[in-house]
Amino acid sequence: MGFPSPAADYVVPRLSPELICGVGIDTRILETSSGFAVIEPVTRLVQGQVLLILSGGRTQFAKLRGRALITDDGEAIEGEAAEEVEVLGRVTFFINSTDADYVPTI
Repeated sequence: MGFPSPAADYVVPRLSPELICGVGIDTRILETSSGFAVIEPVTRLVQGQVLLILSGGRTQFAKLRGRALITDDGEAIEGEAAEEVEVLGRVTFFINSTDADYVPTI
């Protein structure tokens, strides 16, 4: 029997992307080669946003600049090619891993 330990009030939970970023029900967390990306649904496009896109059968990150999407490798997707791109969400956070033993699965 006994009583609950008052030390239990000071136990800190393990940090996770969900806890750090305050994610909602529609939020997705994507594991990347350097950690994690927190993805929210897009309600409207804003200049300078980093987006998760599906283009040519692969997902990649791109930044919205004018009417073009600039990918991580510097490629500009615009015009008719941009019409075939599917926007999967906007990136709200990139969380980089600092674990020396971290080996990404992607």
